[in-house]
Amino acid sequence: MKERVNSYFSDNNISKQANVGMVLKTILMLSLFIAPITLINLGIVEQVWLLFALYIISGLGMAGIGMGVMHDAIHGSYSKNRMVNKILGYSMNIIGANAGVWKIQHNVLHHTYTNIDEADDDINTPPFLRFTPNRKWMKVHRYQHIYIWFFYSLSTISWITTKDFIRVKRYWKMGLVGCKATYRREMLQVFLWKASYYVYALILPMIFLPFNPFVVFAAFISMHMITGISISAVFQTAHIMPDMEFPKMDEDGKIEKNWAVHQLETTANYAPKSTVFSWLIGGLNYQVEHHLFPNICHVHYRKLSKIVKATAEEFNVPYYSHKTFLSALNQHTKTLQLLGRPDADKEPNAELSAFPVG
Repeated sequence: MKERVNSYFSDNNISKQANVGMVLKTILMLSLFIAPITLINLGIVEQVWLLFALYIISGLGMAGIGMGVMHDAIHGSYSKNRMVNKILGYSMNIIGANAGVWKIQHNVLHHTYTNIDEADDDINTPPFLRFTPNRKWMKVHRYQHIYIWFFYSLSTISWITTKDFIRVKRYWKMGLVGCKATYRREMLQVFLWKASYYVYALILPMIFLPFNPFVVFAAFISMHMITGISISAVFQTAHIMPDMEFPKMDEDGKIEKNWAVHQLETTANYAPKSTVFSWLIGGLNYQVEHHLFPNICHVHYRKLSKIVKATAEEFNVPYYSHKTFLSALNQHTKTLQLLGRPDADKEPNAELSAFPVG
């Protein structure tokens, strides 16, 4: 598969990194976030509906930055120039999260240990959520397919408040951050970036705008709810799906399957024919291609998907794909419902296959 993908780029004399379209998208997404926030901070907004509209537009820009700009940059696939990737990776910091923490969580843990409990941080959820049949079942899980959407909408609020601090501490204990001094500097950097974000995204608007601070706070929360549910639905729908495997590591921390095969067995695409939707979400509907080739910019995934699918079929390796995003969301919801059953890892469901575990 690698040989065929590399041949595609060499034969067509195409760079694996961003193209002009990607640069234009970057400008648009950054503008969608920055321009409304700037207008809000100028103190010229006098209507409550306009305040909410501007924050919501910023939320869409924030989601666009998360899925279509910083994601490629932090993977190092945006540009051959490391400094360009680093600078654009900091776009995650300006929307309240932290690029360094994300790099460990996503690039290292999620891409290495996809769908593996206690290793993949994307499925290391609070106790009231169960994203893997290898997690202990609780009665409340029966309803997670209903209340999950509320918590998806709060996901970036968690990011900008507590999650990054908790993960810095955890990653330091795991030896992924460095020595104690580095840990302290990292915690300070996370704090300073977040403090800066809160100043221009919330505190200054409360000072300059002629509204009750609670109104501004509500508009701010609405921005994050738009971002949270957009990002969570796009990322989680690619892995918490029927037919996905949820393997376990052995005592030495090793996975039985070949890494590439493991990615194909734990990842699914959706809406492969929707060009506009794919453009809006940073090509993340081609999660299979992204997991196999994270060092390639997402603007190329549509073309690569034909190569990957044909090769997977040739070697009798799974290649999961759903026709539309709505059908994928439906299957994701049913999967969460199945995971809410105590026998999710033991009995097949009438509509969904049993989960292959361990």
